[in-house]
Amino acid sequence: MNKIKKPDLKPSLSTSYFLDCASVTQIVHFKGGIKRTFSGIKPETIKQGQYTKMSTLDGRMLIINDSNVLCIEVFEETEK
Repeated sequence: MNKIKKPDLKPSLSTSYFLDCASVTQIVHFKGGIKRTFSGIKPETIKQGQYTKMSTLDGRMLIINDSNVLCIEVFEETEK
């Protein structure tokens, strides 16, 4: 019987820089000029693979197809 091997998803080097933050904001630039801003992302939940997966502080899970992304801007969120 063949076992299906699950991909080993690991945090990327770029997101590990923000692991000391409680949350970050990401601006994702998609092909075609579309931009989307996602706030309240927990940096320790960001996992990269064919699809980048992450969770937000309010419990949402985001899944982004990397092949449609040109660039991602990441900003540390400061507590107010």
